[in-house]
Amino acid sequence: MRQFGHLGPDLRRRLFLVEPVPFDRHGPAVTLATALGGTLYLPATRPTLAADVRKQAARGVVSMVLCLEDAIADREVAAGAANLVAGLRELAGDGLSGGAGAVELPLLFVRVRAPEQIGELIERLGESARLLSGFVLPKFTEQLGEAYLAALAAAETACGQRLFGMPVLESPELAMLERRRDQLLRIAELLAKFRDRVLAVRLGVTDLCAAYGLRRAPELTAYDLALVAAVIGDVVNVLGRADGTGYTVTGPVWEYFPLGVGGVELAGLLREIELDRANGLLGKTCVHPSQVPAVHARSVVTHEEYRDAQDVLGGGPGGGLGVSGSAYGNKMNEAKPHRAWAERVLLRAEVFGVARPGVGFAELYAACRDAGRDGGTAR
Repeated sequence: MRQFGHLGPDLRRRLFLVEPVPFDRHGPAVTLATALGGTLYLPATRPTLAADVRKQAARGVVSMVLCLEDAIADREVAAGAANLVAGLRELAGDGLSGGAGAVELPLLFVRVRAPEQIGELIERLGESARLLSGFVLPKFTEQLGEAYLAALAAAETACGQRLFGMPVLESPELAMLERRRDQLLRIAELLAKFRDRVLAVRLGVTDLCAAYGLRRAPELTAYDLALVAAVIGDVVNVLGRADGTGYTVTGPVWEYFPLGVGGVELAGLLREIELDRANGLLGKTCVHPSQVPAVHARSVVTHEEYRDAQDVLGGGPGGGLGVSGSAYGNKMNEAKPHRAWAERVLLRAEVFGVARPGVGFAELYAACRDAGRDGGTAR
């Protein structure tokens, strides 16, 4: 699979100086974590679950979460699990997970309600478990987290394939000032023991807001809510470090849809994505297909970012020397302090591509949106 793979080759050549490279679910964790992009959540109770997964894959969705937790009612859990198993079996049997001319399935994750659900689902899925890339682990705390990660390790052994976990930090303990520091440090210690199984850390901003009866309006971002912004900052501080101990931290859910050009919902989402990036977050939880093109279009590396990153790392006119002026003549690039930033930019460039000079968000978004409406390749 590849980002923007649903766009025709001629259109990709017009938009991209450097096109996104293909990858698969068996690739390096750092590549997959970067490639998550707009992760679309789908209730596991959807009666047309398999068809919905195929449709969204054809529209450019690269990662999906089939949800058995907050997206469905408590009384629907058993039926949702049965529907999920049936849907994955259908997908595994219809030949669309690979092969010549087939639609490549997205990275698929299941959001469970409890640790024991992981093993139960793997057992019920049998050979169909090969379609899964892992599980989303909600309400993740130091107390519950070890049970989740142990269940994930056992499931990996049982099915004989790599399974990733994506913990969701959303519990009231993280919103409460007096408990947050201790929780985050203990979570960091726990995740370090299972580092190879942690693909990314997700933020459950809706639940964090619920602890204080808050909800952001469509013209506001998560960063406009002081309490939420403080939590995000502390999570990145502890779990998003660029010294080799950190993880990819994904952006919070955007609740508003559908998105329309010029609408407050799209403007709010774009502003929040910019603030996500500025604060060290990558990717985003999506609850509606119309959100995904915006997230992906904003993830493409601009030509200016690309040239700056090359300069910092020694591949551009600046030569990776101390301090140099940017190729665009509007900033300084410092080889040492900007190195980690530049490495992240080039990794994003590999997965999402580099736009041609003069190609901006509007062109990229329109191409993704229109291809999604057509349900297939746009040329």
